[in-house]
Amino acid sequence: MTAESRLRIVVIALFLAAVAICAAGLWRYGYGQALHQLEKQGRADLALASDRFTGQLRRYQELAVLMAEHPTLARVSAGRDAQAARALLLEAADKTGAMGLAYADASGRILAQAGDTPRDLAQNEAFIRATQGALGVGYGRLGRQGQRAYIYAAPAFAADGLVRAALIVLVDIAELEWDWIGGQPPVFFTEQEEQIFVSNRSELLFWQARDAGPGYRPQGMPAPDFTAHDIAGHEVWQMDWGDYLPKRALHLTQNLPVIGMTGHALIDVAPARRLAVLQSLMFAVICLAFGAVILQITERRRTLARANAQLEQRVTERTYELTTTNRALRREIHERHEAEAALKKAQDDLVQAGKLSALGQISAGISHELNQPLMAIRQFADNGAQFLDRDKPEKASENLGRISALAARMARIIRNLRAFAKQESEPVARVDIVTVIEQALELSGARLKSDGVTVHWTPPDAPVYVMGGEVRLGQVLINLMSNAADAMSHSPTKEITLTVDAANPVIVEVRDTGPGIDEPEKIFDPFYSTKEVGSTEGMGLGLSISYGLVQSFGGDIKGRNAPDGGAIFRIELERAPRTSPAKDAA
Repeated sequence: MTAESRLRIVVIALFLAAVAICAAGLWRYGYGQALHQLEKQGRADLALASDRFTGQLRRYQELAVLMAEHPTLARVSAGRDAQAARALLLEAADKTGAMGLAYADASGRILAQAGDTPRDLAQNEAFIRATQGALGVGYGRLGRQGQRAYIYAAPAFAADGLVRAALIVLVDIAELEWDWIGGQPPVFFTEQEEQIFVSNRSELLFWQARDAGPGYRPQGMPAPDFTAHDIAGHEVWQMDWGDYLPKRALHLTQNLPVIGMTGHALIDVAPARRLAVLQSLMFAVICLAFGAVILQITERRRTLARANAQLEQRVTERTYELTTTNRALRREIHERHEAEAALKKAQDDLVQAGKLSALGQISAGISHELNQPLMAIRQFADNGAQFLDRDKPEKASENLGRISALAARMARIIRNLRAFAKQESEPVARVDIVTVIEQALELSGARLKSDGVTVHWTPPDAPVYVMGGEVRLGQVLINLMSNAADAMSHSPTKEITLTVDAANPVIVEVRDTGPGIDEPEKIFDPFYSTKEVGSTEGMGLGLSISYGLVQSFGGDIKGRNAPDGGAIFRIELERAPRTSPAKDAA
């Protein structure tokens, strides 16, 4: 072999070595760049999966918070309506798909439950947190058969501000996983003990973190092959974890402090490896073929640039879609807030319109009530002047006293009328229901008297305080008595009986001797009326408004037919907490 041949061989070898080194460097660089793009897409997928999981859990969090103060559950704390509370919890579990709901007192004793619940509430950290006045959360194998579950415990406060009970909502993790098992990419969530608790690959459930370094292994079984590599600042796992998991994957994590877990995603790096190998092979072909294949190499590099651009465009489009969705959600939330404010204003205007309508119905009677005292005042004034002319001051003084009493009566009527007509915006407070009934009778008395209605009312010996609004409660009672008078317009006997039961809840009943109620289940529906079509006496909103007002106080109103004829309307109101005797007397 000649020196020239040896030199050629050496040069070829050096060239091949240089090409191999450059190709390897290019492969590593291209692999790192592809991993960088893959990480962007993977993080978007992981964020979407995490938002979906936390969003599913948030529904049950809102369920626990909103139902904790439900009046039916409050009554079961007092030892009543246990069956109704269980029915309420069972209905909520059926509609939301919760594993179970339980309502327990502060000691952990379950007062009502539906479905599966934790075995020992008193030792449960979420329940203990709820008894301290905060929302308790937790997860683990909480079901009776060791099912994976997420728990929410919301406190329910007594009138003195202390926690009287807690509502526990148990969420079946397997039910949440059902819709996204088998989805791409593989995603799993680990808890604080570094155990896989939730995943869209069921074969990974309950795998434990390895004793040293990254990765996971099944409990009680030999650890499968696994190695981790740091490539261009990215953590790439090489593993043999099953047919439905990639052999090589980019490992991404996202901390989820809201639910106390960490989200993980395994992004298959095969496309990135193929892209990197293609880049290195192209470089080698360019170096070996030189100019003969320059055109072909340029075309291939253009193809690579287009592939990279498409990958970047997909990531950009996905990011833009997420941004647009978030913007639409914020706009929808803003519109919903505006709609709620408009609905609240419309409800307030409707309540005020109902009061003004009631005032219109009783205006004639009020005019009569004011006109009689005015005529009497004039007569007593003329008599007093004559007694003074006749030098009978004691008789004149007696007439002046009668004038003062009549003026006080007129002032009381006007005061009640002004209070009833004003736009009340005060919060729910302690109200004496006896005083409210007497004010309503005074405003409606003239109209009832003109219609020939006899009112039977014996007030209790002491005030009965309830939680409500004085003006709004008066409107409810005036509406009920006005409807009763309308219903008895053709009845031979016209009587209204008012009774108050000072139990808890306080019960007020309004009974008439009219024809009764045709459809008791529809009487509180808006625009439902038994009056003739075209009647100007109302639009069927009075009882609907009354129903909404009583509900706003946390009470309830029902209507039924009496066994011996007539209708009975029953108003249940929360009894106000007791204060000092001096304040109650005031």
